Amino acid sequence: MSTPSAEFALNPLDVLRERFAGAISRLYAGTPGEGQDPLIAASKNPKFGDYQCNAAMALGKLVGKPPREVAEALLKAVEIGDIAEPLTGANIAGPGFINITLRADALATLLSRLDTADLGLPAPAKRERVVVDLCGVNLAKQMHVGHLRSTVIGDTIARALSRAGAEVIRQNHVGDWGLPIAMVIAALIREHGTGDPAKYLHELDQLDRAYKRAQAECKGHDELVEAVRHCGSPKLAAEWEDELKQATAAEAKLADAKRTLMALQNREPTELAVWKRIYAVTMAECLRVAAELSADVRDEHSAGESSYAEELGPVVDELLRRGVAEESQGAVVVRVEGIAEPCLIRKSDGAFLYATTDVCAIRRRVQKLGAARVVYCVDARQSLHFRQVFGAAERAGYTALPGGEKATLMHAAFGTILGEDGRPFKTRTGENVRLTALLQEAEERALAAALSRNPDLEPAEQKKVAHAVAVAAIRYTDLSTERIKDYVFSFDRMLAFEGNTGPYLLYALVRVRSIFRKAAERGVDAVKESGAALRIGEPAEKALALALLRYPQTVRDVAQTCEPHRLCAYLYELAGAFAVFFDQCPVLAAKDEGTRAARLSLCRLTERVLADGLGVLGIPLVDRM
Repeated sequence: MSTPSAEFALNPLDVLRERFAGAISRLYAGTPGEGQDPLIAASKNPKFGDYQCNAAMALGKLVGKPPREVAEALLKAVEIGDIAEPLTGANIAGPGFINITLRADALATLLSRLDTADLGLPAPAKRERVVVDLCGVNLAKQMHVGHLRSTVIGDTIARALSRAGAEVIRQNHVGDWGLPIAMVIAALIREHGTGDPAKYLHELDQLDRAYKRAQAECKGHDELVEAVRHCGSPKLAAEWEDELKQATAAEAKLADAKRTLMALQNREPTELAVWKRIYAVTMAECLRVAAELSADVRDEHSAGESSYAEELGPVVDELLRRGVAEESQGAVVVRVEGIAEPCLIRKSDGAFLYATTDVCAIRRRVQKLGAARVVYCVDARQSLHFRQVFGAAERAGYTALPGGEKATLMHAAFGTILGEDGRPFKTRTGENVRLTALLQEAEERALAAALSRNPDLEPAEQKKVAHAVAVAAIRYTDLSTERIKDYVFSFDRMLAFEGNTGPYLLYALVRVRSIFRKAAERGVDAVKESGAALRIGEPAEKALALALLRYPQTVRDVAQTCEPHRLCAYLYELAGAFAVFFDQCPVLAAKDEGTRAARLSLCRLTERVLADGLGVLGIPLVDRM
């Protein structure tokens, strides 16, 4: 996502940066100073201005002139009279720092450009197509805390890309194929026969239990048991008789699972019918949970491993034929430059791997779906896997786009959710925490917190508010942490209504909306008045205006970097700027109707930006809390 030129930029920082950069290039063309960064930064002390150009000292060294002389030359060369107060020698501080004060009317003009239907994010002339790989659930298993980040981060990245103007294709890479699923199918057929699976299979909990049983039943290749079996000692064999029987039974069930897998791959009616039922039951529940998390993950987004089943063999054969892949000890690998360990795409026993499917997925997403970017929202522990897969796909030419360009492949890696003990977040029994249980507890705590603040909350609104606060708490905690870092899951911290939390931002939005509600109660037509021209006079108004103007570029930055924490930080700062404005600049009790109308306009724009930003984060909105 590109940054707009200063002509169309709304953030004064971008305008100043481009204007000063142009002045530097004109002044020092053909010298080491040409093209140097103008080093524009927000002033730390508002009494010295709003921004500061700090380039003179570095430029002075490059061009062999005193910094103050460089600063004086910049004052004469730069053209910023349309947005800033005139620059004179008095604006130069110390050895050459240039202080800049923005014009209040220019700020109001910029705000009016922001105050449009698209909030400064118009649709681009050419939309980039981006595939976002998110969620990644597995058949026959409940969604647990391990799916939270891939779902929430992936959903938010997709939202940010869409908001910045990209055409986004969501892909839920469902683990729906292979031996683990065949184990479950074989176990269900043994238990229930070959009848209609819809008659006995209704809930994901049944499948979850069946999955664990099938996994346990197929385990039996313990090294000690193997040693006993081949040691030739009758005494040891007698002592380990039960373990040997268990190993034999496990071998039989594993063999049955392998036969089932072959039958499934051959689309045999019985096995295929059970697989379809497993798929339907799993996805219905997982998509429901995703929706509860306010994540846009629907059935049409599913792209399971099964959808690549027919492509795996032909792709491996093609890569061998073209010399991209090679045989190594009976297996097939693709060697990737810079990585010692090659990308294994077929095992020596002929089995395919996750890497095979992922290489096929890149080929489909780039060459069939036409993606210029593919973003994978997957755990950081898979970093080596994706480096291998990306390298293999590039060697294969699967990232090639029409016109000779290459698609960008990005692993938007994320860290681990930790418990308050600093270890991976699990239940007391050591199992992964289910997302349904997480949401339920969050809603219960959120309702209690909301009622403690507002005991008069209408019963009809309690459920809505509890759900919104719970989702805001969970999503914001996940998103506000730098993506690659681990974070500690703490209900007490994330559900707080003060500090950098989701509930705090929701409360900030409610606070803005309450102004318009109170205005109506006083007979003030706030909707009409909030259409008045924007005016910037007080320092708190200016600070709020400057914060608002950063919104479009913040969304573009998130879309480009796939780092949602940038938007979280921005919204928190915006909420803080509004809090100061609200405290220092009376709105409904303003000194005159003109001031009231101008401040209502500023409130309305703040409400729109806050609501839009929270929408990008996937946080449900409420009017009361």
